[in-house]
Amino acid sequence: MGGVEDEEPALKRTKLSSKGLVGLSNGSSSVDRVVGSSSDLMARPLSTEGDDDIVGTKGIIKRGEFVRIITKALYSLGYKKSGEHLEEESGISLNSSVVNLFMQQIRDGDWDKSVTTLNKIGLEDESIVRAASFLILEQKFFELLDGDKVMDALNTLRTEITQLCVDSTRIRELSSCIVSPCGRDGSSRRDSLRARTRLTLLEELQELIPPNIMIPEKRLEHLVEQALLLQREACLFHNSLEKEMSLYSDHHCGKTQMPSRTLQILEAHDDEVWFVQFSHDGKYLATASNDRTAIIWEVNINGELSMKHKLCGHQKPVSSVSWSPNGQELLTCGVEEVVRRWDVSTGKCLQIYEKNGSGLISCAWFPCGKYILSGLSDKSICMWELDGNEVESWNGQKTLKISDLEITSDGRHILSICKENAILFFNKETKDERFIEEDQIITSFSLSKDSRFLLVNLLNQEIHLWNIQGDPKLVGKYKSHTRSRFVIRSCFGGVKQSFISSGSEDSQVYIWHKNSGDLVAALPGHSGAVNCVSWNPANPHMLASASDDRTVRIWGLKCLDVKYPNAYSNGNNHHCNGGELR
Repeated sequence: MGGVEDEEPALKRTKLSSKGLVGLSNGSSSVDRVVGSSSDLMARPLSTEGDDDIVGTKGIIKRGEFVRIITKALYSLGYKKSGEHLEEESGISLNSSVVNLFMQQIRDGDWDKSVTTLNKIGLEDESIVRAASFLILEQKFFELLDGDKVMDALNTLRTEITQLCVDSTRIRELSSCIVSPCGRDGSSRRDSLRARTRLTLLEELQELIPPNIMIPEKRLEHLVEQALLLQREACLFHNSLEKEMSLYSDHHCGKTQMPSRTLQILEAHDDEVWFVQFSHDGKYLATASNDRTAIIWEVNINGELSMKHKLCGHQKPVSSVSWSPNGQELLTCGVEEVVRRWDVSTGKCLQIYEKNGSGLISCAWFPCGKYILSGLSDKSICMWELDGNEVESWNGQKTLKISDLEITSDGRHILSICKENAILFFNKETKDERFIEEDQIITSFSLSKDSRFLLVNLLNQEIHLWNIQGDPKLVGKYKSHTRSRFVIRSCFGGVKQSFISSGSEDSQVYIWHKNSGDLVAALPGHSGAVNCVSWNPANPHMLASASDDRTVRIWGLKCLDVKYPNAYSNGNNHHCNGGELR
C-alpha cells in the first residue's frame, strides 16, 4: 500500500506528560477522542521525546525525525499495527492531533472545517495557507458541481475562492465550468480541468505544508533512493546494466566493468583512419579514412565485427560519417568535396549532395530522418531533402573549414564551430543565435545523446564539458591526453553516458569518469595517433578507436574469454559501390 491511501490513524488518543502533548495511540477515527481546548489544536513542529537525541555515528541524524520517518514508512507499507506500536513505544508521534484531524476532514470531504483547522496548524507563511485553502476550496467547488449543486458551487467560487486572491487564471478556468461547460470540441471543461481525488488532494497539500508538520509521502524511500544513486554516481567504474544495487552493503564496482582489452583489430583501410562511429542501435560501425573510402562493419551477435561493405567513390579523403536515425543509411563526407548517402543493406550510393563553387566539409541527419545538413567551405550551412533538393541555406560565418556539425534531439538547434574559439547554437526556426566561447582554439566537439551536454576539445590539450540546458555552463574539465598537431575527437559513452573517452597523439585511448573528472583508464595498443573514438550505444563494454596506424581497435572487458581474430584487408570482402553516381 502506498500514498495517502495508507491507513495512518486518522485520530489517536493523546497522552499528556510533563513535556506536553507527546503521544498518540490506537488509530481510532472518532473526533470526540481529541482532548484539550481549541488552543491545544495548534500544531507546531512536534516537540516530542527524542528530539534532542542523535542517532548514527556522524552526529547528524535526529532521533525524533528518524523515528517519525520510519513510522511514516510503516504506514505507507501497510503495517498499521507496527506503526502504532512504534509511536506508542517511542513516545514520538507521527503527526500532531490537529494534523490528524485536518487529514481526516480532507478524507471525509468536510471542507469548511478543514479550512478552519488548516489555520490552526501553525503555518507562519500566509501564502502557504492561502495556497492550501485554494486547493481545498477548489475541490469543494468541483464536488458541488458533480452533485449538480451549481448555485452552491458558484457561491463557493465568488465568496470563498475569489477572496483568497490566488491564481486569477485558474479562477477564470473554474468560472468557465459554469458559464460554458463544454469546449469548442464538445468536450467537458470540467473533465479537462479536474483530475484529482481526495487522496491526490492530500498529496498535493503535503507538498505545500512544511515537512516538519506533515512528512511527505514516501520520504524514507526517497532518502534511500538518493543514497543509492549518489553511491552509484560516485562509483568510478559503474558501467553495467546488470549490476543491482543492494541495501545490505555499500555499492562498489571494479575496473573489470571498463573496456580495457583489445578484442579485435580491424585492418581493412590502406591509410590513416580519421573517423569512427557506431550506429544508434549499435549493430554497425562506420570508419572513414584518408584512403578515400569508408567501411561499414557489422557487429555480430557474439560481438565480433566483420566487414559488410567498403564504400568507394569519394575523390578526396573521407573526413566524417553520420548515421541515419533508423540506422539503415549512412552519410559520408569527403574533405571539401561532396556528401554521399549510402544504403547500409546493399552498400549502394543513393544520392550525392554538392553545391557549385563550394566544397562540403561536414554532414548530419535531422532527427526526423527526412533532411540532411552540411557545412560548406564558404562558411554557410545547407539543408537538403533526401532527394537532393536544397531546402534552405544559412549564410554568414556559420561554420569553419574544419568543423563538426550537430543537431539537437528536438531538431531545433544546429551546432557548429563558427569562430576559432566559439560554437554557434543556431535556432533554425527563430534564427536566434547563442554562443559558447572558449579562451582556446576549439578543434572538435561532440553532443550527448540527450542533447544536454557538449564535449569541447581544445588546442591546449583540455576537454571541456558544458551543460547546455538554458544558459551554457562549464561543468567539467578533462586532462592527460596529448594533442599538438591533429584534430582529436572525444565521445560520451558507457551506462547512461557516464564516461568520457578521447583519442590522443600519444597512441593511447583515454577514459574519464564524467562527473568526477577522474582518469579511469589509459589504453595502450595503437602505434600512431588515435584520431577518434566511439562507444557502442547498445553495449557499454564495447569501444572503438581509429588511428593513424591504419587500424581500428575494438576494446572490451578483460574478463571476456573470447578474443576475435583480426579483420584483415580482403579483396573478396570489399564492395566498392560508388560508381553509380558521380
